[in-house]
Amino acid sequence: MFENILPILPELWTAIGQTFLMLAIGLSAAVLIGGPLGILLFLLGPGQSLQNKPAFLILNWLVNTVRSFPFIILLVALVPFTRIIAGTSIGPLAAAVPLSIAAIPYFARLVDQCLREVPRGVIEAAHAMGASELQIVWRVLVVEARSGLVLALTVLSVSFLSYSAIAGVVGGGGIGDLAIRYGYYRFQTDVMVLTVAVLVVLVQVIQFVGNTVARRLDKR
Repeated sequence: MFENILPILPELWTAIGQTFLMLAIGLSAAVLIGGPLGILLFLLGPGQSLQNKPAFLILNWLVNTVRSFPFIILLVALVPFTRIIAGTSIGPLAAAVPLSIAAIPYFARLVDQCLREVPRGVIEAAHAMGASELQIVWRVLVVEARSGLVLALTVLSVSFLSYSAIAGVVGGGGIGDLAIRYGYYRFQTDVMVLTVAVLVVLVQVIQFVGNTVARRLDKR
């Protein structure tokens, strides 16, 4: 049953590397852009220090709209934009473009939810002591919510590992591409089982690391 596995092992290692590349780019975009976006979304919300209803409604609508797109549709819809950014519509770098677009609002919403768990009294105390908005963000909000933020990033990583596999359907590379080419088109069930097993192991590792880091950061 497993006679097809040995010949594709070099391709498997390449596919794993491509998957990690897509994840690294997508998660970096999520943290660098989605993180500040989520903080801004929280600060503009009702009852917060920068409360601005029109701006909040627009930003909230934008985040919800992008998040509502099924990833496979977003992947296809962004092909022209992907060609402009990456110079091609296939390969891991091209797949990383729609992954990043999807990851930014996804993480922004998770960050917004995490910051809402910070006790209101802690924020008010910081304001009373004369802390600036930037100080409150970095020294109060982020510090108090750091455990939840790590768990949010873990959830994002696991979700986008599956999204990276979906990218293989349109030639995005990675483990999903390997599963489609060998496990589906060539009916090599053993290869399909192997790719599923690799994805399961990766999810377990990501979840374990995320839970461990979050537990150590949680000072409650």
